Formats: sequence, C-alpha cells, structure tokens
Amino acid sequence: MLSQTKPLVSAIVPAYNAELFIRDTLHSILTQTYSNLEILVVDDGSQDCTARIVEELAAQDSRVKVFRQLNKGVAAARNLAIGQSRGDYIAPIDADDIWYPEKIGKQIQRLEAMPASGCAYTWSVSIDEKGRLLDAGAPWDLEGEVFQPLVLRNFVGNASVPVFRRSAIEEVGGYNEGLRAANAQGCEDWDLCLRVAEKYDFCVVPEYLFAYRCYNESMSCNHEVMGRSYAIVMEEIQRKHPKIPSHLYRWSKSIFYLYLTNKSNIAGDLRSSLRWLLKAIREDAAVLTLPWVARCLVNRIARLAAFQATRNPRVWAQFRNPFPPTPSHLSFDEILQQSETRRSQERLWDKIQVHRWALTTNHRSVCC
Repeated sequence: MLSQTKPLVSAIVPAYNAELFIRDTLHSILTQTYSNLEILVVDDGSQDCTARIVEELAAQDSRVKVFRQLNKGVAAARNLAIGQSRGDYIAPIDADDIWYPEKIGKQIQRLEAMPASGCAYTWSVSIDEKGRLLDAGAPWDLEGEVFQPLVLRNFVGNASVPVFRRSAIEEVGGYNEGLRAANAQGCEDWDLCLRVAEKYDFCVVPEYLFAYRCYNESMSCNHEVMGRSYAIVMEEIQRKHPKIPSHLYRWSKSIFYLYLTNKSNIAGDLRSSLRWLLKAIREDAAVLTLPWVARCLVNRIARLAAFQATRNPRVWAQFRNPFPPTPSHLSFDEILQQSETRRSQERLWDKIQVHRWALTTNHRSVCC
C-alpha cells in the first residue's frame, strides 16, 4: 500500500539481441528497494531469444511489459517505451547493465527534494561480461546548472545512469532518432542530457549505484560511428550556443578522442587508436603531457611501419588482437581505494583538467 503513495517510475529498456544479459538486467530492476515501478522492454527486432526471456519474466511479474518493433535503433526503442509509459519519472537502462538495489529509491528521493532538477545522476563501476569488477568511475559532485560542464565532458556517464522527470523529457522531445538515420548512433544519451541541461538543473546521489558492462560486442565499440555521433551532437550545440568559448569545444573534443583512443586500443584496432590520438593532440596540445602518449605514439607508428614493410596479413592480425580490460580480484572497497589513490597521484595533465573543470563550473566543483 505504501508504494502507491510514491511517484511511479518507468524503467525503459531497449533490447536488441540481448539474450546473454537481459535476465540479469531485469532482475536488477525488479529487486530495487523502490517498488513502485513499471518496466517497459522494447524488443528492437532481435533475432535471438530476447523476447522469449522477457515474456517469461513478464508472466511472473505484472510490472514487466513487452513491446516489439522492427529494428529502428536505440533512440526509437526508448521513445516507444516513453510513449507507452505512465511514470512521473523515466529511468532508462540498457539491456546489459545492472542497477544496484537502492539506485532508483535514492535518485527519486533526491529529485523530490530538488524540484528545480530535471535529472538525477549517480556514480558507476565497470564490470566485464561475467559481472566481475573492472574499475570505479570518477565521483562527480556537480549539481545545479550544468550545461557548459556537460559540454566539456559527459560526467553523467551513460544511458543507464540518469533518472529524468517526465516533464523534462517531454519538454525537450525525447531521444534523437535522427542520429540513427545519419549512421551516427552512440551519443543519444549525452544529447538528451544536454538538451535537458539547457532548461533544468541536475542533482547527484554521491554513491556507486550502477554497473556498466564492458565487452567488445557492445554498440560503444563501434568507434567510427561514435565519432560521427559526437560530431553531430556537438555541431548542433555549437550552432545553438555560439557564445560558448571555442576552447571549451576543443577541450571537449580532445577528451572524447582520448576516450575513443582507449576504446580502439582495447579492441586491438591500432590504426584507429593512432588516428584518434592524433586528433586529440591536434585539438589540445596538453594531451602530450600524458605520460603514456609518447609511448603509444612510438608503439603504434612502429607497428604500423612493420606491417607496411612486411604486408604480412598474419602480422597485421596479430597487431589487431584485442586487449580487453583485466578483471580485478580486489574487493569493491579495495577498487574504490585504488581509484582514489590513482586520482590523488596528480600529473600535469590532471592539474590542467582540474583547473579547466573548476573554470567551467565557476569553481562549484573540484572533482575531475
């Protein structure tokens, strides 16, 4: 009875060939301590057993609803779920991620206490395909007006982190389905957060309440498409906000290109890794202060030169072997301590980023 006095939260789950992880994802939603939930899963033209698994769970729990569409992309799937939802709050989650039990309850509590906020975010950890901890994300602490800091970097993290007020999403028009049409999927969640941040404050629950799954088959591994997605989103922001200093866009590009450098490296795509790194340096010479950059440049150029010299496909195949993140055998607390120690060991790059973040946030936030 108590749950009926609380705002209804609509968890929206786009799913495409998600049979490996969808059961775990839905279990993490269904076991939230905040029980006044509806779960809307959109099967986006899956060719595996995704729909059957979701239908089995829907038969066991009436809060789960299943919708189907031809494959139209993640933005269209999320928008379909939003259109069918009834909640006062919208909580997106990808079909391979995990919410920890208190995530939704604490975000709703924060939003209810801060009526000017259109979005509440939280902190995240990374896990591998077996659910093993990889790393802990940065503990961002920024609240209130966040638009320019969000242009600089997507501190919210990814699509499964935020909870939005329904009124905020309806005002800005939902997810951008045009990115799929431009073969530029990947930044739909950042784009939506930016459009909400143009009109609303943001708030944070300063706890690790979400797990982002990292594996090579995920959409975020399509680095070229991600690069196009970022370019389209930022070009539109720059068109709408010409008074934002140009250096902020250059800093943003360098940070995102470094992200794609790392993703390409993990996937073993050395050519793309080198190309993204050079683009990052071109936008921001401060990238050269990172200790690993010089080593990376020498390594990539030497390997590519070796391939050009030998033209041996077996050599190239060896160069393209993926380098996935190594699962940690540390406890959760030990991983957090390790991440904190790493952040405390300031390098010149770190000092530059902390200074820029402080400037961009008008010294309201020092975390970076």
